[in-house]
Amino acid sequence: MTRPSLFLLLLATALSLPGPAAAGNDACARPATVCETPVAGSLALVDRGRPLPVLVDEADFSAVHRAAEAFRADLAAVAGQPPADAPSPRMAVIAGTLGRSARIDRIVRDKGIDTSGVAGTWEAYLLKVVEHPEPGIDRALLVAGADRRGTAFGLYELSRRIGVSPWTWWADVPPPRKASLHVAPGRFVDAPKVRYRGIFINDEDPALGGWSKATFGGTNHRFYERVFQLILRHKANYLWPAMWQPRAFYADDARNAELADEYGVVIATTHHEPMMRAHDEWSREGKGPWDYTRNAQALQAFWRGGIERLQGREAVVTLGMRGDGDEAMTEGTATALLERIVADQRRIIAEVTGRPAAETPQVWALYKEVQDYYDAGMRVPDDVTLLFADDNWGNIRRLPDPASRRAGGYGVYYHFDYVGGPRNYKWLNTTQVERAWEQMRLAWAHGVERLWIVNVGDIKPMELPISAFLDQAWDPDAADLAWIARYPAAWAAEQFGPEHAAEIGQILTRYTQYNARRKPELIDADTWSLVHENEADRVLAGWDALVARTLELAKKIPPSHRDAWYQLVEYPVLASANLNHLYVAVGRNRLYAAQGRASANAWGERARELFTRDAELQRVYEQEIAGGKWVHMMSQPRIGYTHWQSPERNVLPALATVDVPEKGITGVAIEGDPRRWPYPLHGARLPVLDPVGAPTRSIVVFNGGRQPVAFTASSRTPWLKVSPASGEVADAQPLTLEVDWDALPEGEHEGQVYIRGRDWTEATVTVPVHKPPAHRGVRGFVEGNGVVAIEAQHYGRAVPPAGGQWQVIPNLGRTLSGVTVWPATGEPATPGGDGARLEYPLVMDHDGEVEVRMVMAPPLDIRHRGGLRYAVSIGDEAPQLVNVRLDPTPGDRDFRAWEAAVIDNSHAASSRHRVRAGANTLKLWLVDPGLVFQRVEVLRRPWPPTTLGPPESARR
Repeated sequence: MTRPSLFLLLLATALSLPGPAAAGNDACARPATVCETPVAGSLALVDRGRPLPVLVDEADFSAVHRAAEAFRADLAAVAGQPPADAPSPRMAVIAGTLGRSARIDRIVRDKGIDTSGVAGTWEAYLLKVVEHPEPGIDRALLVAGADRRGTAFGLYELSRRIGVSPWTWWADVPPPRKASLHVAPGRFVDAPKVRYRGIFINDEDPALGGWSKATFGGTNHRFYERVFQLILRHKANYLWPAMWQPRAFYADDARNAELADEYGVVIATTHHEPMMRAHDEWSREGKGPWDYTRNAQALQAFWRGGIERLQGREAVVTLGMRGDGDEAMTEGTATALLERIVADQRRIIAEVTGRPAAETPQVWALYKEVQDYYDAGMRVPDDVTLLFADDNWGNIRRLPDPASRRAGGYGVYYHFDYVGGPRNYKWLNTTQVERAWEQMRLAWAHGVERLWIVNVGDIKPMELPISAFLDQAWDPDAADLAWIARYPAAWAAEQFGPEHAAEIGQILTRYTQYNARRKPELIDADTWSLVHENEADRVLAGWDALVARTLELAKKIPPSHRDAWYQLVEYPVLASANLNHLYVAVGRNRLYAAQGRASANAWGERARELFTRDAELQRVYEQEIAGGKWVHMMSQPRIGYTHWQSPERNVLPALATVDVPEKGITGVAIEGDPRRWPYPLHGARLPVLDPVGAPTRSIVVFNGGRQPVAFTASSRTPWLKVSPASGEVADAQPLTLEVDWDALPEGEHEGQVYIRGRDWTEATVTVPVHKPPAHRGVRGFVEGNGVVAIEAQHYGRAVPPAGGQWQVIPNLGRTLSGVTVWPATGEPATPGGDGARLEYPLVMDHDGEVEVRMVMAPPLDIRHRGGLRYAVSIGDEAPQLVNVRLDPTPGDRDFRAWEAAVIDNSHAASSRHRVRAGANTLKLWLVDPGLVFQRVEVLRRPWPPTTLGPPESARR
């Protein structure tokens, strides 16, 4: 049976690459599909282990020659040997650029090749099997590009189709060995839809900076050659180079710029480095202050040098000015000053190039306070690209009106890495590809088609989101909901083959979802509650299950892929789980010390072991895998944060030590209260037991000394039993509570548990119980423990807007997924009547007032209309409008709400409503598109302080 090579349906559809839609002859017959066995008219790229030669005209661009060199090496690696020596090959791959390669132009002319959709189209390419393309060659695969990158992308595309991952060098993903590969006949044409697509290397010390110095001697041309190859293998074209002091792409190594041009990579400078000048260059050669009001002449000379240095190379020039060190330029919004700066910069560009400024691509980055200039009415010439930005945490701040058009177009600057408040995040990937996809899909729908740039920090370990971002940028229209749902498994197939791709994709999805709940740098000993609703245990259970799954799958990964496996899967899962265990151990140590438990010291020792374990996982990454290739790459500190900036090195959080007496001492701990019992003048009282939401609660008898201590536990309440009734405690003994619910009438009740230690310690624990009405025959999510919690995707009914739909975005939630309306470019809707809404059936205990909390992905006011709105109603009440406002501008009245939202990677807005006993229907009404709802929480009373909120309620 004919089967696709590596690019099964999973991979081909998810990466928007042409290829089989299902196994079989039909799939392999699609134009330019690469399969292991031939179909009618196909051409053997590899035949009996021997690859075809790749032919390129000498006169073609250097970018084409470098791409051809890479594809030759990839073919040879897959085949296991180079092409046969032959003075005149009968079959070949012939690559070249229209209008540059005489050979390609002749074949196109003589064979009547249709170049529509390619000729004159930015970075377009054509793949086609051609019979007798020229004398002496019987058949060839033609790769014809519209320009130098178009031809190169056609070749790099073929590398992916034969199974060579873009991460083959950067993550040590070995090419598959294939004795036979065939490319199907037919005409395939492709071109990008976003003009500039690229990455920004940033915050690169100590990890990437230390690694590049040890490996290449610094961020020189040897380092950048690997970066250029990675970018081009993703069919991207654009780079903001590393710029942390003291790095300067052009000044540090003259070969950097030359090599970028040879590869065809467009170099630009960051949002705060105008006129092709690295920030550090001003400290090296600038004269006077970085202040245009006092030092304009020196700054103009400095900027002129940046444009002169280009020497006609392709670039995108950043305009404007921020303060020294990527800070605000002034305290106010100095619009007139910035307009003068931009005008002077454009004059310099025109003078140096000898052409109108509009002929040189330029960008104005609306980053941080510069957004305020734009909002205040500042405008730049129409040919300048407006680069909108996210809030540094993956939430886009502003987007253009979808109907607006400008010659320079629009762009978005996005982040997978950040140094700044409320805290740095640099260590591991914490970006869910689903969130980045959702935000960039929103940008595309609003007309952002000129520039997509993402801050990737150290590059590693952001491999998965980098691929997803750049693959989406190539063809945002093809990157639909089904595309992102399949993407993690498809990406896993590209790195590890199809056999375990689905499970690997699930592991990658889950670890990033867990890390996105609260970034590792933001986790501390108080993040996961140790006393409320078993939150810490539930979080660690999730991590433990993921670790077990990862280690079990690791046994099935072949030795050839072990280096890639550790980098891409095992290390991030194990290290993330370890960090969460570490902080919970620190929390238990401190809590148990405060309670006087003897086991506090053991938990302190456990924290030390986990701290050592973190260093050992890093050592394996840096010294054992890939022969020590990645030294320093995991050196970014992640343990011991006390403020926004990282510590100089990992620091074990402060631990408590208890002086444990020899004799046993009885103590009691209860759920919902951190104190030790007996507690002077206070009685212990558990949170309410409820048969639906909390059928049991935790009571623990513990020992405060070295010698075991005996205890008894009893209840004098007939419907309440406690076990064990007695025992001896060396460390801790949980007690089990059982309520005979059938013996209780509906309503509120109280029981008591009496605990006595052999040391005459006594504690009485009050056990409040609520038995709700039966509400027989009523369906919906049932109130328990005073709450109804519903995952947003579990609606009972969805009424879409006209011409739109409600969509479930998988995994885009801290506990499940997200729900949004699409398309998201329409005008606001009026809630009520038969308008667009989601309906959630509730079963409530009794009449009364409740708070409805809508938990959503952090929503920013992308259209600058004063916030994003939704509405809620319960029963027949009129919809209640809720306006959600978050603003990342320090000093703004909504800044603290934004800060809390990015820390929790969610925001909860609330409204108050009345419910009746029994069946109710909560309606969530569409008002403003762009919100992504994750959960619905209906609360009778405030929920205890936990990070993730209540677990989902039972549903009848």
